[in-house]
Amino acid sequence: MITASHNPKEYNGYKAYGADGGQFTAPDDTLVMDEVARIKSIDQVKFDRVADLVELLGEEIDQLYLDKITALSVSPEAISRQKDLKIVFSPIHGTGITLVPKALEQFGFSNVTVVEEQSKPDGNFPTVVYPNPEEKDALTLAIKKAQDLDADLVLATDPDADRVGIAVKNNDNEFVLLNGNQTGSLLINYLLTAWEEKGKLTGNEYIVKTIVTSNLIEAVAKAKNVTYYNTLTGFKWIGQLMTQLEGKQTFIGGGEESYGYLIGDLVRDKDAVVSCAFIAEMTAFYKDKGSSLYDALLNMYVEYGLYKEELVSITKKGKTGAEDIKAMMEKFRNNPPATLGGSKVATLKDYELGVQTDLKSGEKSALELPKSDVLQFITEDGSIISARPSGTEPKIKFYCSVNTGLKDKASFKETDAKLGEKIKAVMDDLQV
Repeated sequence: MITASHNPKEYNGYKAYGADGGQFTAPDDTLVMDEVARIKSIDQVKFDRVADLVELLGEEIDQLYLDKITALSVSPEAISRQKDLKIVFSPIHGTGITLVPKALEQFGFSNVTVVEEQSKPDGNFPTVVYPNPEEKDALTLAIKKAQDLDADLVLATDPDADRVGIAVKNNDNEFVLLNGNQTGSLLINYLLTAWEEKGKLTGNEYIVKTIVTSNLIEAVAKAKNVTYYNTLTGFKWIGQLMTQLEGKQTFIGGGEESYGYLIGDLVRDKDAVVSCAFIAEMTAFYKDKGSSLYDALLNMYVEYGLYKEELVSITKKGKTGAEDIKAMMEKFRNNPPATLGGSKVATLKDYELGVQTDLKSGEKSALELPKSDVLQFITEDGSIISARPSGTEPKIKFYCSVNTGLKDKASFKETDAKLGEKIKAVMDDLQV
C-alpha cells in the first residue's frame, strides 16, 4: 500500500503486507530490507509494468467488505431505533470518503452529513495545516458543522483511513475531542457489554492492546472475564497475534492509543471504516439507553477508575540527536528513577533486554514479547511511564498513564485536573 498517511505527500512510502493481510514482522521485514540494501543504484530499480502482476479491484470487493463488517454488528435493534442519530463525517481530504459514508448507511444510519469542504481527496490538504485527526485544528470544520446541526457525533478519518478521531458533546453542550485511549476504551467496553447482553461471551474471546495503550482496557476485560493480550507498539504485532490465534480464540476487537482500532478479524490492520461504523453503533446503543457517549465515558470511569494518559515527545534532530536519544535510554536503563509523581518505582520492564526487574527485591523475570527498545517504569500506585525512541521520526516519546478512583460523575473535572498535575510531576521527575 502506497501512503504518506497524515504526512505531506513527499513522505510517500509503502507498507508491505504478507499472505495473512498483516504488515510484515520478523523475519519477513528483515528479508525485505536486505533486498533494499542490495540496490546500489536507482538504475537497478525496475519501472517496467508487468501487466500480469496487476489486478484491478472493483466495487464488488467493496461490497463484499461492507457486507462482512455489517454482519459483525452487535446492536442492530438500537441502530434501527436511533437511525436518525446526527453524525458529521470528514475524510480530511483523504480516502475515507470512499467507504465510510457507505458503511454508515449500510449499518442503518440515515442522517450522516459529510463536510463538503474536505470531501474530495487532495494530497495538498488545502483546509488544514496538518491532516491528522489527533490534532484539534484538523476537526475545526467538522465541529463547526456539528454545532450548526446540533449533531450527536463527529467522526474524522486520517488521509489513508486507518485511524479515526471523534468529538462528542459534554454535559455543558460543548463539543470535546476524545483521545485515542478514551475512544479505544469506550469501544472495548461497549463491545464486551453488548456481547455480554446478547449472551455471546463463551470464555473463548479475547481483546488486544499495545503496551503503551491505557490499562483501562485491561481493567474492563478483567471485569468481564475476557482474555486480554498486550503487544509491542504498532498494529503489525496485533495482526500477527490475530493470525497466531486464528481458529483457536475469537477476536472481538483491539486498538492502540494512536487512534487505530479494529473490530472483528476480517482484516489484520487498523481500519477506520469499520471503526467509524462501530463508534456510531456504540453512540446509538447508549443513546437508546438514554445516555450520551460522554456520559458513557464518565460512567466507565466511575466503574473502573479514571485513567488519564499523555504523550510527551522530545525532538532531537540529526546525528547528535540520535546519539542524545540513545544516551537518554541508556541512562534510564542503567539508573532508573527512584520515584515518579510522588510514588516509588516498583518495577522496571526492559523490552530490549527482555527482562522485568522488581526494584525492591532485585528479582528478575523474562518478558515474553519480542525485543524492542522500550522501557517501562511501573510505580507502586499503578502509574505506568513508557519511554521509546520513535521508529519514524527523530523523537523520543514518553507515554505517561496515571489513574485513581472516581466516586461520581460530578467529581470528574476536579479529579481529572489532579491527574493532569500528577503527569506534570512525573515529567518533572524524569528531568527530560
